[in-house]
Amino acid sequence: MAKQIHIRLDDTVYEALSEYTGVAGKSVQDCVSKALIQLLNKQKSEGKKEEALFTFIDLFAGIGGMRIAFDRAGGQCVYSNEWNKYSQQTYYANFSEQPDGDITQVDASNIPDHDILVAGFPCQPFSIAGVSKKNSLGRATGFEDKTQGTLFFDVCRILKSKRPKAFMLENVKNLCSHDKGRTFKVILESLDELDYQVFYKILDGQNFVPQHRERIVIVGFDRKRYGKDINFNFDITPVDPKPVIQDILQTNVDERYTLSDKLWTYLQNYAAKHKAAGNGFGYGLAPLNGISRTLSARYYKDGSEVLIPQADKNPRKLTPRECARLQGFPDTFKIVVSDTQAYKQFGNSVVVPLMENVAKLIVTEIDKMEQIQKDNSVEEVV
Repeated sequence: MAKQIHIRLDDTVYEALSEYTGVAGKSVQDCVSKALIQLLNKQKSEGKKEEALFTFIDLFAGIGGMRIAFDRAGGQCVYSNEWNKYSQQTYYANFSEQPDGDITQVDASNIPDHDILVAGFPCQPFSIAGVSKKNSLGRATGFEDKTQGTLFFDVCRILKSKRPKAFMLENVKNLCSHDKGRTFKVILESLDELDYQVFYKILDGQNFVPQHRERIVIVGFDRKRYGKDINFNFDITPVDPKPVIQDILQTNVDERYTLSDKLWTYLQNYAAKHKAAGNGFGYGLAPLNGISRTLSARYYKDGSEVLIPQADKNPRKLTPRECARLQGFPDTFKIVVSDTQAYKQFGNSVVVPLMENVAKLIVTEIDKMEQIQKDNSVEEVV
């Protein structure tokens, strides 16, 4: 819930503020709120930990799942960006920092230097037609031609401008087959053109949480810095024992999460209709001693993909806190938005402990290559 404050301004300040809001096309409230947040962000950044092992930026940050992962790996976040206002609210509540907005309007040179770029960028098709035309004319094309107009372009331009030691990108499993494979081909070509050695693998979150959740993770290291002899393996270490649905459930859950008779009848009829047609569509009752289906951003609609069976009554949806646990967020993570927004946020987020595992592998590889460089420098001096 928003709070109200009343402030007094000198006439000159008020006039300047009124003029600015007119030019910017924003309300006084939005402008003042943003100014206060920038002040608080600046104060927080001045007191950041100096003992961090590395620095990173958090692009398309969502609610900060990646940030938690890289924080736990010993990093310090020096910049974040997320356009969704509800996600910004959750991010601020948990990290006391509001991310920048529209990434397309951010000058890459204004982003702080960093060791690792982290981004869960949206999946968008690229315009292949323009590239094909240039090829037919014998003219070279690069990422600026291939990716222009997409949000991946902004990842590329920041990589080009800031040249971090490494990056980690995360996306849905279907990125590989999106637009008949052309999207992924352009992504790999663009990263290679930027002189990064790229590795990728589809990883399943069920090694860390009781949820089948496959995502593609793309990792790259700067060849200009480390050369071409770079090796990286996604040798993740699953938790043992593997968690099950029962582990993430709350007790004494409010009745409002139990499906109504009308909705439960609809879901059963819908599933029966598609089963008869030979389709696999339908609701999913999560086994208490097993794992669930993939949680999605549409969970707020009916919760059908992950339902919890209940004795002598209709099944229920997960609570927002249970969704957070299903993604590996700690119970200290604050949920400050409506259930609808919370379901969307956690459905769009990452499996935190899986990303933490990959983050630590990246940091270990960077440390190893930095040590090799240091040893080679010593040998040259000797």
